[in-house]
Amino acid sequence: MVTQRYDARTALVVVDVQNDFADPAGSLFVAGAAAIIPRINTAVAAAVEAGATVVYTQDWHPASTPHFAKDGGIWPVHCVADSWGAELFPALDVASDAARIRKGVHGEDGYSGFTTRDPRTGETAPTDLNELLRGRGIERVVVCGLATDYCVNATALDAIALGYETFFLEDAVAAVDLQPGDGERATEAMVDAGCHPWQVPAH
Repeated sequence: MVTQRYDARTALVVVDVQNDFADPAGSLFVAGAAAIIPRINTAVAAAVEAGATVVYTQDWHPASTPHFAKDGGIWPVHCVADSWGAELFPALDVASDAARIRKGVHGEDGYSGFTTRDPRTGETAPTDLNELLRGRGIERVVVCGLATDYCVNATALDAIALGYETFFLEDAVAAVDLQPGDGERATEAMVDAGCHPWQVPAH
């Protein structure tokens, strides 16, 4: 493992560090979230200093969606648009000119920052993330945030499929572990697909 360095052709994608996932009062709190926030903030500072692109993704669901258990899905209600739960976690440093990619806005499953999926038909559609990165000449994507076994994994795998050199900050992610070991299995899947683990640089 090497320490991550940023440049103008690198994008740091901070995945779903929102109240419902990062705050103990959130509806889908991820244990270990608090420990990774300072590491993410260090990564953001290093990326900004190096002139890299920083992007924040957010789940941004309607109040009713087949993504939610009450409407036939598997998840408790979370990250409803314009709610406290959908807001970025207050302790997270948000770069002033960073883009935000909101996913699931029309009721889709929104695991990846790059694509959404209709939970009924399985049809996928792109978000604005790939177009944004291509427009800035980005060649390398670095992923961190929540959660390793869902949105981090999906975002990293999509980045690889789209042809980006892809890395994840192994010490700046945390897993749901709905089933014990899910986080480890998700990490292995990312590595097997060609995603490289890097460390947050000292800053």
